[in-house]
Amino acid sequence: MLQISITTDRAHLDRVEEALLEHGALSITLRDAADDPVLEPLPGETPVWPRIIVTGLFSAGVETEPLRHALHAIANENCGCDIKSVAERDWARACLNDFKPLRFGTRLRILPTTYDEPDGTKIDIRLDAGLAFGTGTHPTTALCLEWLDANPPVNARIIDYGCGSGILAIAALKLGARRALAVDIDPQALLATRANAARNGIGSEQMLACHPSDLPCTLADLLLANILARPLIELAKDFASCVKSGGKLVLSGLLQGQIDESSAVYAPWFEFCRTREKEGWVLLEGTRR
Repeated sequence: MLQISITTDRAHLDRVEEALLEHGALSITLRDAADDPVLEPLPGETPVWPRIIVTGLFSAGVETEPLRHALHAIANENCGCDIKSVAERDWARACLNDFKPLRFGTRLRILPTTYDEPDGTKIDIRLDAGLAFGTGTHPTTALCLEWLDANPPVNARIIDYGCGSGILAIAALKLGARRALAVDIDPQALLATRANAARNGIGSEQMLACHPSDLPCTLADLLLANILARPLIELAKDFASCVKSGGKLVLSGLLQGQIDESSAVYAPWFEFCRTREKEGWVLLEGTRR
């Protein structure tokens, strides 16, 4: 197989991707060309870096010269194309093989679907890394899983807002929650959540995965939101309307410098009692007034 890469900017990204696809790209990946982190995307926004390395994977027989000319015409720069041969392999299987068991707290384990070493003392969640939008490797997800392990929501009605892979809703149900609403604006995240729920033996009677506009009118015992500060601040009033008096709110995805502003926005409805920190990220735990 051939791997063809070119460096471009945001303005030309769509045309570069179209050219790669038109010339037979089997897949396209993007990565940062200049170490420019992208933080705090708006809800529904797909952020990219100012300078991007775009890489297309092609079958070995593709004609590279027409593609090279097309990319140069679009990019309008003399950066050239990096073309090299790569060994053909089952990339999905390789991804699964690289995903190793993860432990959170005393009981929770996140396992790849191919892992087969049962442990009766643990509560296992099986995720397909190819479908997941979160497998516990990020500190914000780890903070939430550790909180759930330490505070099992037995018989609770929970909302996982910004569910991604559904990992938090699945963990809550496996720890004894009665019912979970998994909410996300991304249709692919909802598909991944439903697939992962089925993979873990969780049916629709236990979990509903839906867009925020379809969220049923209900009061939760616990709402978990593992997203970033800007949407967390914008959603404060909505979250307050979803949590019953005395219920719990767990916010993750905040940096240390964002604690005061976020807490102040939620203060009319929630009293925050503690924080947890991991690698600069913070989890806030609050109680509905």
